Amino acid sequence: MTDRTSSAPSDIRKGALLFIFFTVLLDVLGLGLVIPVLPKLVESFAGGNTAHAAGILALFGTAWALMQFLFSPLLGMLSDRYGRRPVILISCLGLGLDYVLMALAPDLSWLFVGRLISGITAANFSTAGAYIADVTPPARRAAGYGVIGAGFGVGFVVGPAVGGLLGSVDPRLPFWIAAALALANFGYGWFVLPESLPKAKRTASLVWRRANPVGALKLLRTHPDLLGLASVYGLFHLAHQVFSNTFVIYASYRYGWDTRQVGWALTAVGVCGIIVQGGLVRRCVARFGERPTLLAGLAFGTVGLSLWASAATPTLFWVGLPMISLMGLFGPSAQGLMTRHVSPSEQGRLQGANASLMGIAGVVGPSLFNLSFSWFIAPSAGHHPWPGAPFWLAALLLGGGLLLAAHYTRAAQRHVEQPA
Repeated sequence: MTDRTSSAPSDIRKGALLFIFFTVLLDVLGLGLVIPVLPKLVESFAGGNTAHAAGILALFGTAWALMQFLFSPLLGMLSDRYGRRPVILISCLGLGLDYVLMALAPDLSWLFVGRLISGITAANFSTAGAYIADVTPPARRAAGYGVIGAGFGVGFVVGPAVGGLLGSVDPRLPFWIAAALALANFGYGWFVLPESLPKAKRTASLVWRRANPVGALKLLRTHPDLLGLASVYGLFHLAHQVFSNTFVIYASYRYGWDTRQVGWALTAVGVCGIIVQGGLVRRCVARFGERPTLLAGLAFGTVGLSLWASAATPTLFWVGLPMISLMGLFGPSAQGLMTRHVSPSEQGRLQGANASLMGIAGVVGPSLFNLSFSWFIAPSAGHHPWPGAPFWLAALLLGGGLLLAAHYTRAAQRHVEQPA
């Protein structure tokens, strides 16, 4: 694959950064497209047995997160050695071909293999994050990561809605559309995406012990403040799992919402997230700095989750929504601070380690929040039903992260004037 290395970050064309945004957007959009139809497809393969299909879906979700955990560090390390461009493009190509495989899957085993490959190829988020670190100065990285977050938000809003419409025509059609989008993105990137990591700044050789998740996480121990920030990053993403794993069933149980009402609520969450990550992060970092923005995101998130946990009526739920949305200030600010602790040749490893933390959260979160919700509403548990328990748990995780962040970011803020 041609090595089109840019001589300096300022020479990178705007189209390249736009491509990174679309890479993240289309990855999340593709995942969102199949969310409404995957359960139906699995249920059809399971002979219409809903309980059996639910168990299979839990296995699929855990396996997907496990692939993210295992392969994000490998892709990050490969991008440090061979450059960001080939890793991103090969991932886009692989993801497109994988959606074709799932569209044609004749049974559960093929579909499961497709989900495993999807987890591997979608791990290019780490390389996209490293690309942002390569081409933006330290003071503007939080804004760059905010753009990636906005891509997540747009995909989260549009994907499930479009997937539901397409799935009503044919449950396999969303897979074909997701394949077309990923392959089109590969073709677009082939022409517009220059290399962001010059050969002089790449690692001299591959160190395979660093390619496994444990080895990648060792990078976080190279500096106490980096490890502290990474711990907060992990707690944040673990708390965030309550949205994707418990919110739908929680809203249905507590408020009696149907699918349409839950869909509108998720759309509102996504739109607010786009506003925060796409525009508000950049302005807050420019005015207040990364540390205050990071701490504000954790504080707002803790308050918002507490409001949702205690929201006995939909009115209180909507009151808490702006607070929940503002927790999006945390991620880009945290990543901006973390990138200052490592060299250019280690940005891929750092993003891989961060993705591994997200993978761990994705493996632990479903059981942690769903089982706590189940236990606290079960009449047989011998207590008054407490449906807000998983959101209280998430608020405690985020509050603990706020205390850790207040300590560790004191030293991290000094890197604002002394970038790695």
